[in-house]
Amino acid sequence: MSGSDFGAPLTTLKGIGEKTAALFGKLNLATVEELLEFYPRTYEAYGPPVYAGELEEGKVQAVRLQISKEVTVTWVKKMQIIRAAGRDMTGTVKLCWFNMPYLKTTLKPGSVYVFRGKAVRGRSGFSMDQPQMYAADSYETLQGRLRPVYSVTKGLPSKTIGQAVEQALKNMPVRKDPLPGWVREKYRLAEQNFALRQIHFPDDENSLVLARRRLVFDEFFFFILRVQQLKENREKKLNSFSMAGSAYVERVLDRLPYELTQAQQRTLGEVLADMEGAGVMNRLIQGDVGSGKTIIAFLALLKAAEHGYQGAVMAPTEVLAKQHEQAFRELLLDNEIPLRVELLTGSMTAKEKRLAYERIQNHEADIVVGTHALIQEGVEYADLALVVTDEQHRFGVHQRESLGGKGKEPHTLVMSATPIPRTLAIILYGDLDISVIDELPATRLPVKNCVIGPDKLPNTYEFLRKQTEQGRQAYVICAMVEESEGMEAENVTDYVKTVRNHLPEQITVSCLHGKMKPKEKNQIMEDFAAGRIQVLVSTTVVEVGINVPNATVMVIENAERFGLAQLHQLRGRVGRGSHQSYCVFINRSGSKTSEKRLDILNHSNDGFLIASEDLKLRGPGDFFGVRQSGVMEFRIGDIFTDSNVLKDASEAAALLLAEDPGLERPEHGELGRMMERDRERMRQDISL
Repeated sequence: MSGSDFGAPLTTLKGIGEKTAALFGKLNLATVEELLEFYPRTYEAYGPPVYAGELEEGKVQAVRLQISKEVTVTWVKKMQIIRAAGRDMTGTVKLCWFNMPYLKTTLKPGSVYVFRGKAVRGRSGFSMDQPQMYAADSYETLQGRLRPVYSVTKGLPSKTIGQAVEQALKNMPVRKDPLPGWVREKYRLAEQNFALRQIHFPDDENSLVLARRRLVFDEFFFFILRVQQLKENREKKLNSFSMAGSAYVERVLDRLPYELTQAQQRTLGEVLADMEGAGVMNRLIQGDVGSGKTIIAFLALLKAAEHGYQGAVMAPTEVLAKQHEQAFRELLLDNEIPLRVELLTGSMTAKEKRLAYERIQNHEADIVVGTHALIQEGVEYADLALVVTDEQHRFGVHQRESLGGKGKEPHTLVMSATPIPRTLAIILYGDLDISVIDELPATRLPVKNCVIGPDKLPNTYEFLRKQTEQGRQAYVICAMVEESEGMEAENVTDYVKTVRNHLPEQITVSCLHGKMKPKEKNQIMEDFAAGRIQVLVSTTVVEVGINVPNATVMVIENAERFGLAQLHQLRGRVGRGSHQSYCVFINRSGSKTSEKRLDILNHSNDGFLIASEDLKLRGPGDFFGVRQSGVMEFRIGDIFTDSNVLKDASEAAALLLAEDPGLERPEHGELGRMMERDRERMRQDISL
């Protein structure tokens, strides 16, 4: 493999034909480079075998056992069950496998193997279901090693992904490290080729820590360079739109059935002043769920449209885009404002899109509401003066740039309900001024929280029944779509059946996850928003993008697997209406550390306080086997766990740009090429 072969298709690897490549495609992996950047989700540590008498319940361990009697085979509903018993000098362990008939001839009485799995204590001692089995000498070669566990899709196990990665690494040419030597030295960073190999197959935990730190640094560093370049470009741009005052804004404020909070008034003042100022507005509005960001955005769009310009607002999902469109139309109608709203989404037919494009281009639309469809190639605006993006961390710098490029340097307003401590927000949104709405309307009822163990689940199902029978709706969140090897967590596919079994037949329970087709996802979200579904069992795809005021219950399974900021974001799906809302966090780990973390959520609904506490609790070593926060959606970095690396990357980027603003020096050539390659890849992503 030559240096240019990183972009080669996966089919160039031995053993990957068209069929297997299609499975990799489900994970958005098409090239060797994408495979190498598909980092493990966690790692399995192969510790020394323990004695049967030393097994601990619920812990994955290895035990060296001698098969003590003949293997038995039974059938239960088309499933073949193989049972065996193994013993050592300290005790006996029952072993069980499903649909693995070859084991009957392999597991002979007297044979010795190392069995690795999770031990469960029963009345007659320990048992292991579906343990991995190794010859004693084979296990010795694994002992003390960390083996990667990848996110998988049906038909493509982690082991197959690992074998493909191993082959790609074996043939990988040495790449020139793009970081200048002084950056690596100053921040004590591992060499890039070493990091790429060690992140997949670490020699030990220390090598893994070094590798991950380097790759996290790179991800943050390149992101910040892009943000700083965007900032530099925008600082030179003057406001070319004349919009002094706004009678429409005054009319809406006078007629609102509530009074804006002081934080809303302050933020609105900053936004309107920016729009009348000498330079182009680039502002982020950070505010907790329900703090009233949308009304600020609407008033800003109103001001632009009143002065003869167009405004566009981009939402993360079609359902939320439609909800925004409906809310805007109602507010215009209620206030007798003769402006026109246009909806533009990906699911519209070609004819519907063409007609919408014509209305937008001919300025027959004043406010355009949509999804990523707003930045597609065919959309031409007549006079775009204001761009609003909702839930910014779902879009990123390049999308912001693309939508901004649809007009003659329009104002940009970014809204985010993700609570990020101000010190980190300044780094991540370096091209934007920041407004914070740090108070909730007095009429909003705080969500009531509780943290429970799995033993209290029957009470939770009963509570769900009562709430749904009162006409309310509920979310149930699971960490995974389906059962996955190497990861013990509840999954949507099985959990939806469990919930149905515990609720009356007349209660409609449906599931939602990211592997569904967009049309199917949109339909389910619309049905839930319309009240046709009472209980929605979902992955975190509902974290943003749906507003259901009638939903009063949020149940989060395996809450210990999520960052606090993301749990708070999920909780924000309820508490949006006039009824009391509740959030139930289920902690299956039983660990004191998880209890301490979740207790913060139990006693606070303040997103910014929670984000700060998350920052304190999650140290640099906390990444091992812990789910990322979900914020900003970096591939490997986590802004909370890796906050110190984020600050280092920010400092390094500032020093580098001060020395060479255009990255034009020969020693920075590889950096510049990587930036352009990354930019091109992002452009392709946007055009999809």
